[in-house]
Amino acid sequence: MAKSKKKAETVFLVCQETGDYNYTIVRKPGGEKLQLKKYSPRLRRRTLHLEKKK
Repeated sequence: MAKSKKKAETVFLVCQETGDYNYTIVRKPGGEKLQLKKYSPRLRRRTLHLEKKK
């Protein structure tokens, strides 16, 4: 019996301040949600971005 492989999933990084979907990433499912400081084009500075599935 073959093991089932977890497929990579596409998730979005959403700006905490504006709610814009600025980045998409592909990662393996499971684990904690990402919280990264990324550049927000609307605010023209780095802000906290959270992982969100569409």
